[in-house]
Amino acid sequence: MPTSLAAFRKQLAASELKPAYLIAGEEHLLVLEAADALRARARELGYIEREILDVEPHFDWNRLADAGRALSLFASRRLIDLRLPTGLPGKEGSAAIIAYCEAPPPDTVLLVTANDWSKRHEGAWARAIENAGMFVPVWPMKREELPGWIGARMAQKGVNATPDAIAWLAERIEGNLLAAAQEIDKLALTAEGRRIDVETLEASVADDARYDVFRLTDAAIGGDAARALRILAGLRAEGEEVIPMLGWVLSQLRQLSRLAAEPGGSMGGGYGREAALRRALKGADPLHWERCLAQAARVEIFAKGQNLDAAGRSWGDAWIEFERLIAAIAKPRVAKELFA
Repeated sequence: MPTSLAAFRKQLAASELKPAYLIAGEEHLLVLEAADALRARARELGYIEREILDVEPHFDWNRLADAGRALSLFASRRLIDLRLPTGLPGKEGSAAIIAYCEAPPPDTVLLVTANDWSKRHEGAWARAIENAGMFVPVWPMKREELPGWIGARMAQKGVNATPDAIAWLAERIEGNLLAAAQEIDKLALTAEGRRIDVETLEASVADDARYDVFRLTDAAIGGDAARALRILAGLRAEGEEVIPMLGWVLSQLRQLSRLAAEPGGSMGGGYGREAALRRALKGADPLHWERCLAQAARVEIFAKGQNLDAAGRSWGDAWIEFERLIAAIAKPRVAKELFA
Protein backbone atom coordinates (compact mmCIF):
# COMPACT_ATOMS: atom_id res chain seq x y z
CA MET A 1 0.00 0.00 0.00
CA PRO A 2 1.20 3.56 -0.64
CA THR A 3 2.71 5.27 2.39
CA SER A 4 1.79 8.73 3.66
CA LEU A 5 4.44 11.39 4.21
CA ALA A 6 3.89 11.16 7.97
CA ALA A 7 4.39 7.39 7.99
CA PHE A 8 7.42 7.75 5.73
CA ARG A 9 9.08 10.15 8.17
CA LYS A 10 8.40 7.74 11.02
CA GLN A 11 10.03 4.93 9.04
CA LEU A 12 13.16 7.02 8.59
CA ALA A 13 13.70 6.82 12.35
CA ALA A 14 14.18 3.04 12.07
CA SER A 15 17.65 1.55 12.36
CA GLU A 16 17.62 0.35 8.76
CA LEU A 17 16.41 1.83 5.49
CA LYS A 18 14.45 -0.14 2.92
CA PRO A 19 16.14 -1.18 -0.36
CA ALA A 20 14.06 1.16 -2.55
CA TYR A 21 11.87 4.25 -2.30
CA LEU A 22 9.66 6.06 -4.81
CA ILE A 23 8.68 9.62 -3.85
CA ALA A 24 6.45 11.20 -6.48
CA GLY A 25 4.03 14.08 -6.89
CA GLU A 26 3.41 17.58 -8.21
CA GLU A 27 4.03 19.25 -4.86
CA HIS A 28 7.69 19.84 -5.67
CA LEU A 29 8.60 21.29 -2.29
CA LEU A 30 7.21 18.31 -0.38
CA VAL A 31 8.86 15.84 -2.76
CA LEU A 32 12.18 17.66 -2.42
CA GLU A 33 12.00 17.86 1.37
CA ALA A 34 11.02 14.18 1.70
CA ALA A 35 13.90 13.16 -0.57
CA ASP A 36 16.29 15.40 1.38
CA ALA A 37 15.15 13.77 4.64
CA LEU A 38 15.90 10.33 3.20
CA ARG A 39 19.32 11.45 1.96
CA ALA A 40 20.16 12.91 5.37
CA ARG A 41 19.09 9.73 7.17
CA ALA A 42 21.10 7.64 4.72
CA ARG A 43 24.24 9.64 5.55
CA GLU A 44 23.60 9.10 9.26
CA LEU A 45 23.40 5.34 8.68
CA GLY A 46 26.66 5.20 6.73
CA TYR A 47 25.44 5.50 3.13
CA ILE A 48 28.44 7.66 2.30
CA GLU A 49 28.60 7.16 -1.45
CA ARG A 50 25.89 8.63 -3.66
CA GLU A 51 25.41 8.24 -7.40
CA ILE A 52 22.99 10.59 -9.17
CA LEU A 53 21.23 9.38 -12.33
CA ASP A 54 19.28 12.12 -14.16
CA VAL A 55 16.80 10.53 -16.57
CA GLU A 56 16.75 12.70 -19.69
CA PRO A 57 15.80 11.86 -23.29
CA HIS A 58 17.86 8.90 -24.58
CA PHE A 59 18.95 7.98 -21.06
CA ASP A 60 20.87 4.69 -20.98
CA TRP A 61 18.97 2.49 -18.54
CA ASN A 62 21.92 0.09 -18.34
CA ARG A 63 23.41 2.67 -16.01
CA LEU A 64 20.96 1.63 -13.28
CA ALA A 65 22.09 -2.00 -13.39
CA ASP A 66 25.72 -0.88 -13.59
CA ALA A 67 25.26 1.31 -10.52
CA GLY A 68 23.76 -1.62 -8.63
CA ARG A 69 26.67 -3.89 -9.55
CA ALA A 70 29.41 -1.34 -8.85
CA LEU A 71 31.68 -2.06 -5.92
CA SER A 72 31.99 0.56 -3.21
CA LEU A 73 35.19 2.55 -3.36
CA PHE A 74 35.27 3.01 0.40
CA ALA A 75 33.58 -0.18 1.62
CA SER A 76 30.58 1.97 2.62
CA ARG A 77 26.89 1.81 1.94
CA ARG A 78 25.64 3.51 -1.22
CA LEU A 79 22.64 5.58 -2.32
CA ILE A 80 21.50 5.54 -5.95
CA ASP A 81 19.60 8.79 -6.57
CA LEU A 82 17.48 8.27 -9.70
CA ARG A 83 15.67 11.42 -10.82
CA LEU A 84 12.71 10.79 -13.11
CA PRO A 85 11.02 14.19 -13.60
CA THR A 86 8.15 12.98 -15.80
CA GLY A 87 7.40 9.87 -13.74
CA LEU A 88 7.32 7.90 -17.02
CA PRO A 89 10.34 5.60 -17.45
CA GLY A 90 9.07 4.02 -20.66
CA LYS A 91 9.24 0.34 -21.55
CA GLU A 92 13.03 0.03 -21.22
CA GLY A 93 13.13 2.00 -17.99
CA SER A 94 10.27 0.02 -16.47
CA ALA A 95 12.08 -3.23 -17.22
CA ALA A 96 15.32 -1.90 -15.74
CA ILE A 97 13.65 -0.78 -12.50
CA ILE A 98 11.73 -4.05 -12.14
CA ALA A 99 14.91 -6.07 -12.68
CA TYR A 100 16.74 -3.99 -10.09
CA CYS A 101 14.00 -4.38 -7.49
CA GLU A 102 13.72 -8.13 -7.99
CA ALA A 103 17.28 -8.51 -6.66
CA PRO A 104 18.34 -5.28 -4.96
CA PRO A 105 22.07 -5.21 -4.16
CA PRO A 106 23.12 -5.30 -0.49
CA ASP A 107 24.12 -2.13 1.37
CA THR A 108 22.46 -0.01 -1.34
CA VAL A 109 19.33 2.15 -1.33
CA LEU A 110 17.58 3.21 -4.52
CA LEU A 111 15.73 6.55 -4.31
CA VAL A 112 13.49 7.40 -7.27
CA THR A 113 11.91 10.85 -7.34
CA ALA A 114 9.32 12.12 -9.83
CA ASN A 115 7.79 15.58 -10.14
CA ASP A 116 4.62 14.42 -11.86
CA TRP A 117 2.19 11.73 -10.75
CA SER A 118 -1.33 10.55 -11.55
CA LYS A 119 -3.12 7.30 -12.32
CA ARG A 120 -1.52 7.14 -15.76
CA HIS A 121 1.91 6.87 -14.12
CA GLU A 122 1.03 3.77 -12.13
CA GLY A 123 2.56 0.57 -13.48
CA ALA A 124 4.50 -2.59 -12.75
CA TRP A 125 7.72 -0.64 -12.16
CA ALA A 126 6.12 1.44 -9.39
CA ARG A 127 4.64 -1.69 -7.80
CA ALA A 128 8.09 -3.30 -7.95
CA ILE A 129 9.57 -0.43 -5.95
CA GLU A 130 6.68 -0.62 -3.48
CA ASN A 131 7.15 -4.38 -3.06
CA ALA A 132 10.89 -3.96 -2.49
CA GLY A 133 10.59 -0.90 -0.29
CA MET A 134 8.21 2.02 -0.09
CA PHE A 135 6.06 4.17 -2.39
CA VAL A 136 5.32 7.68 -1.08
CA PRO A 137 2.82 9.55 -3.30
CA VAL A 138 2.69 13.29 -2.61
CA TRP A 139 -0.77 14.43 -3.64
CA PRO A 140 -1.70 18.09 -4.19
CA MET A 141 -2.66 19.71 -0.93
CA LYS A 142 -6.36 20.45 -0.54
CA ARG A 143 -7.45 24.03 0.04
CA GLU A 144 -8.68 23.31 3.57
CA GLU A 145 -5.34 21.67 4.46
CA LEU A 146 -3.18 24.64 3.52
CA PRO A 147 -3.74 26.87 6.60
CA GLY A 148 -2.81 23.98 8.88
CA TRP A 149 0.35 23.31 6.88
CA ILE A 150 1.32 27.00 6.95
CA GLY A 151 0.64 27.26 10.69
CA ALA A 152 2.72 24.16 11.43
CA ARG A 153 5.59 25.38 9.28
CA MET A 154 5.50 28.80 10.94
CA ALA A 155 5.66 27.18 14.37
CA GLN A 156 8.59 25.05 13.23
CA LYS A 157 10.44 28.20 12.11
CA GLY A 158 9.59 30.12 15.28
CA VAL A 159 7.11 32.47 13.58
CA ASN A 160 4.06 33.50 15.64
CA ALA A 161 1.14 34.59 13.45
CA THR A 162 -2.52 35.33 13.99
CA PRO A 163 -5.11 32.93 12.50
CA ASP A 164 -6.23 35.72 10.15
CA ALA A 165 -2.66 36.17 8.92
CA ILE A 166 -2.30 32.45 8.27
CA ALA A 167 -5.61 32.38 6.38
CA TRP A 168 -4.59 35.47 4.36
CA LEU A 169 -1.28 33.91 3.33
CA ALA A 170 -3.01 30.64 2.41
CA GLU A 171 -5.34 32.53 0.08
CA ARG A 172 -2.59 34.74 -1.31
CA ILE A 173 -0.13 32.05 -2.35
CA GLU A 174 -2.86 30.04 -4.13
CA GLY A 175 -1.35 26.64 -3.43
CA ASN A 176 2.27 27.45 -4.27
CA LEU A 177 3.94 25.80 -1.29
CA LEU A 178 7.39 26.97 -2.34
CA ALA A 179 6.23 30.59 -2.26
CA ALA A 180 4.68 30.02 1.18
CA ALA A 181 7.87 28.39 2.48
CA GLN A 182 10.01 31.25 1.18
CA GLU A 183 7.70 33.82 2.77
CA ILE A 184 7.82 31.98 6.10
CA ASP A 185 11.63 31.81 5.94
CA LYS A 186 11.72 35.55 5.34
CA LEU A 187 9.39 36.19 8.28
CA ALA A 188 11.58 34.01 10.50
CA LEU A 189 14.48 36.36 9.77
CA THR A 190 12.59 39.63 10.12
CA ALA A 191 9.80 39.08 12.68
CA GLU A 192 12.13 39.50 15.69
CA GLY A 193 9.63 37.98 18.11
CA ARG A 194 6.66 40.07 16.94
CA ARG A 195 3.31 38.42 16.34
CA ILE A 196 2.58 38.60 12.63
CA ASP A 197 -0.81 40.03 11.64
CA VAL A 198 -2.42 40.57 8.25
CA GLU A 199 -1.07 44.11 7.91
CA THR A 200 2.47 42.92 8.47
CA LEU A 201 2.09 40.21 5.85
CA GLU A 202 0.58 42.60 3.31
CA ALA A 203 3.56 44.91 3.70
CA SER A 204 5.96 41.96 3.42
CA VAL A 205 4.65 40.68 0.09
CA ALA A 206 3.64 44.00 -1.51
CA ASP A 207 6.70 44.18 -3.75
CA ASP A 208 7.41 40.48 -4.07
CA ALA A 209 7.94 39.48 -7.69
CA ARG A 210 6.73 35.91 -7.01
CA TYR A 211 3.16 37.15 -7.00
CA ASP A 212 3.62 38.68 -10.44
CA VAL A 213 4.23 35.12 -11.64
CA PHE A 214 0.80 34.16 -10.28
CA ARG A 215 -0.72 37.03 -12.24
CA LEU A 216 1.23 35.93 -15.30
CA THR A 217 -0.25 32.44 -15.25
CA ASP A 218 -3.72 33.75 -14.37
CA ALA A 219 -3.64 35.99 -17.45
CA ALA A 220 -2.32 33.25 -19.73
CA ILE A 221 -4.79 30.59 -18.55
CA GLY A 222 -7.54 33.19 -18.75
CA GLY A 223 -6.75 33.75 -22.44
CA ASP A 224 -5.42 37.31 -22.09
CA ALA A 225 -2.22 36.93 -24.11
CA ALA A 226 -1.48 40.66 -24.33
CA ARG A 227 -1.61 41.13 -20.55
CA ALA A 228 0.39 37.97 -19.89
CA LEU A 229 3.14 39.03 -22.28
CA ARG A 230 3.25 42.53 -20.72
CA ILE A 231 3.72 40.99 -17.27
CA LEU A 232 6.45 38.71 -18.61
CA ALA A 233 8.23 41.66 -20.23
CA GLY A 234 8.04 43.56 -16.95
CA LEU A 235 9.53 40.64 -15.03
CA ARG A 236 12.35 40.43 -17.55
CA ALA A 237 13.04 44.15 -17.26
CA GLU A 238 13.21 43.79 -13.47
CA GLY A 239 15.95 41.21 -13.80
CA GLU A 240 13.93 38.12 -12.88
CA GLU A 241 15.30 34.75 -14.03
CA VAL A 242 13.44 32.21 -16.13
CA ILE A 243 13.94 29.02 -14.08
CA PRO A 244 12.27 30.17 -10.81
CA MET A 245 9.23 31.44 -12.74
CA LEU A 246 9.02 28.34 -14.89
CA GLY A 247 8.40 26.12 -11.85
CA TRP A 248 4.98 27.64 -11.13
CA VAL A 249 4.03 27.71 -14.82
CA LEU A 250 4.95 24.02 -15.04
CA SER A 251 2.79 23.13 -12.04
CA GLN A 252 -0.22 24.75 -13.72
CA LEU A 253 0.49 23.04 -17.04
CA ARG A 254 0.78 19.65 -15.38
CA GLN A 255 -2.55 20.19 -13.68
CA LEU A 256 -4.18 21.17 -16.98
CA SER A 257 -2.62 18.17 -18.74
CA ARG A 258 -3.87 15.83 -16.01
CA LEU A 259 -7.38 17.26 -16.07
CA ALA A 260 -7.51 17.15 -19.88
CA ALA A 261 -6.47 13.47 -19.83
CA GLU A 262 -8.99 12.64 -17.10
CA PRO A 263 -12.25 14.43 -18.01
CA GLY A 264 -14.33 15.13 -14.96
CA GLY A 265 -11.32 14.67 -12.69
CA SER A 266 -11.07 16.49 -9.42
CA MET A 267 -9.65 19.99 -9.30
CA GLY A 268 -8.17 19.11 -5.91
CA GLY A 269 -5.24 21.37 -5.20
CA GLY A 270 -6.27 23.67 -8.04
CA TYR A 271 -5.73 27.05 -6.45
CA GLY A 272 -5.20 28.70 -9.85
CA ARG A 273 -8.82 29.76 -10.35
CA GLU A 274 -11.07 26.77 -11.06
CA ALA A 275 -13.33 28.67 -13.46
CA ALA A 276 -10.34 29.80 -15.54
CA LEU A 277 -8.96 26.28 -15.62
CA ARG A 278 -12.26 24.89 -16.85
CA ARG A 279 -12.47 27.54 -19.58
CA ALA A 280 -8.93 26.76 -20.68
CA LEU A 281 -9.73 23.04 -20.85
CA LYS A 282 -12.70 23.72 -23.11
CA GLY A 283 -10.52 25.71 -25.51
CA ALA A 284 -7.87 23.05 -26.16
CA ASP A 285 -7.49 19.29 -26.54
CA PRO A 286 -5.18 17.14 -24.36
CA LEU A 287 -2.47 17.16 -27.04
CA HIS A 288 -2.18 20.94 -26.72
CA TRP A 289 -1.18 20.72 -23.06
CA GLU A 290 1.35 18.00 -23.86
CA ARG A 291 2.86 20.31 -26.47
CA CYS A 292 3.00 23.09 -23.90
CA LEU A 293 4.82 20.81 -21.47
CA ALA A 294 7.30 19.93 -24.21
CA GLN A 295 7.81 23.65 -24.87
CA ALA A 296 8.38 24.24 -21.16
CA ALA A 297 11.11 21.59 -21.25
CA ARG A 298 12.63 23.46 -24.18
CA VAL A 299 12.56 26.71 -22.20
CA GLU A 300 14.35 24.98 -19.32
CA ILE A 301 17.06 23.62 -21.62
CA PHE A 302 17.70 27.08 -23.04
CA ALA A 303 17.62 28.76 -19.63
CA LYS A 304 20.22 26.29 -18.30
CA GLY A 305 22.53 26.97 -21.25
CA GLN A 306 22.21 23.45 -22.61
CA ASN A 307 21.29 24.65 -26.11
CA LEU A 308 24.71 24.19 -27.70
CA ASP A 309 25.49 22.92 -31.19
CA ALA A 310 28.38 20.62 -32.10
CA ALA A 311 30.74 23.61 -32.18
CA GLY A 312 29.73 24.68 -28.68
CA ARG A 313 27.73 27.69 -29.89
CA SER A 314 24.38 28.51 -28.31
CA TRP A 315 21.24 28.69 -30.41
CA GLY A 316 17.88 30.13 -29.52
CA ASP A 317 16.88 32.29 -26.55
CA ALA A 318 15.13 31.21 -23.33
CA TRP A 319 13.06 34.39 -23.08
CA ILE A 320 11.77 34.10 -26.65
CA GLU A 321 10.83 30.46 -26.03
CA PHE A 322 9.15 31.48 -22.77
CA GLU A 323 7.12 34.14 -24.62
CA ARG A 324 6.02 31.49 -27.12
CA LEU A 325 4.94 29.22 -24.29
CA ILE A 326 2.89 31.93 -22.56
CA ALA A 327 1.27 32.96 -25.85
CA ALA A 328 0.41 29.34 -26.64
CA ILE A 329 -1.20 28.82 -23.24
CA ALA A 330 -3.36 31.88 -23.80
CA LYS A 331 -4.13 31.18 -27.47
CA PRO A 332 -4.25 27.41 -28.15
CA ARG A 333 -5.37 27.96 -31.74
CA VAL A 334 -2.02 29.47 -32.70
CA ALA A 335 0.12 27.06 -30.69
CA LYS A 336 1.15 24.96 -33.70
CA GLU A 337 2.54 28.04 -35.42
CA LEU A 338 4.36 29.17 -32.30
CA PHE A 339 6.00 25.79 -31.74
CA ALA A 340 6.82 25.12 -35.39
